[in-house]
Amino acid sequence: MLKKIPTSEVRLGMYLQGMEGSWLSHPFWKTKFVLTEAEDLQALKASGVPFCWIDASKGLDVAPPVPAAAPAVTGAPQAPAVVAAAPRLELGTAPASMGEELERASQVMQRSKRAVMNLFGEARLGKAIDAEQCLPLVAEVASSVERNPSALISLARLKTKDDYTYMHSVAVCALMVSLSRQMGLDEAKTREAGLAGLLHDVGKMAMPLNVLNKPGALTDAEFAIMRDHPTRGYEMLKEGTSVPEAALDVALRHHEKMDGSGYPGKLAGEQISLLSRMGAVCDVYDAITSNRPYKNAWDPASSLARMAQWTGHFDPRVFQAFVKCVGIYPVGTLVKLQSGKLAVVLEQNATALTAPRVRVFYSTKSQMPIPTQVLDLSSPGATDRIIGREDPATWGFQKLDELWQAPAA
Repeated sequence: MLKKIPTSEVRLGMYLQGMEGSWLSHPFWKTKFVLTEAEDLQALKASGVPFCWIDASKGLDVAPPVPAAAPAVTGAPQAPAVVAAAPRLELGTAPASMGEELERASQVMQRSKRAVMNLFGEARLGKAIDAEQCLPLVAEVASSVERNPSALISLARLKTKDDYTYMHSVAVCALMVSLSRQMGLDEAKTREAGLAGLLHDVGKMAMPLNVLNKPGALTDAEFAIMRDHPTRGYEMLKEGTSVPEAALDVALRHHEKMDGSGYPGKLAGEQISLLSRMGAVCDVYDAITSNRPYKNAWDPASSLARMAQWTGHFDPRVFQAFVKCVGIYPVGTLVKLQSGKLAVVLEQNATALTAPRVRVFYSTKSQMPIPTQVLDLSSPGATDRIIGREDPATWGFQKLDELWQAPAA
């Protein structure tokens, strides 16, 4: 049974169904869960949210009035106090291995694709964007990233040319969440970063379809049209509801560069907000590692190497944090081991960026495939190590993505 109660009456064990006011004012990613932590209760009461909706069928109800104390009866035994046990909070954010999370991440990707297609489709028709409606999608992406930072980000890279525009937004959302956590931003700022990533390219919905989906290189005139998408996106979001300033700024500024050569404002250095500097890195990385209508993808490790050479483009501090997020050898990278074997990277080791888990599958000595074997290069017994990355095109490998997605067993 749903009840609207003052926030002051909320207590541990209640099932929160919703909160009044903007989602930016409350401290949680989700609004439908059982409140079990004292710290969360304290944060809620300090947030300024005036009223909450609870579902008494899924958690505790409002505390009954305290009856007047009856006169004590000498010698009467005291009945033990009975405290209702709060239902366990299941957030689904316990750490998971790459293999465990891939299936869930795939489902998140499919749901996210449909949601973004609907969102962008309505934006193209001129319907105002309600950022609050995007929050459950951002929360779902963030939960997957928290369980395993590599799974959803790696899957998002496999988008097709046809769904690039939509899946790029989901990928940048995930990258922004991961980068925010790497940089130590608080949950509220991380949530804004994820939302900003999801909405950063909405201005492309105001671009002509023949230019947006053109299979070849753009002419100077067409590129001039596309350069207007940050401004159009800012204007579209400005007309929406519950859109935070951070998302407006990232939509407008994600193509600015540290040296002032970007667009639309030619801002430089600290003139560009932190989230927009983060957005610039995440946007470019996902773009160049994805197949687009006019350009095939670069492999992840080569992409990082090239981005590192673009002096003046990115904030060095942000870029270094980003490399720690995706790894020096991101998932899907083809690497050569000291033994002469070739392997594809399966999963990062957070404490040893140069020693990920890999799947060995080819011998450069015999020039032949070998039985696949999964190696954790950071384990104490590891005798092999990476000596460099390889270009899959050089070896003619066409199915590396299938190789890293295959179960470890």
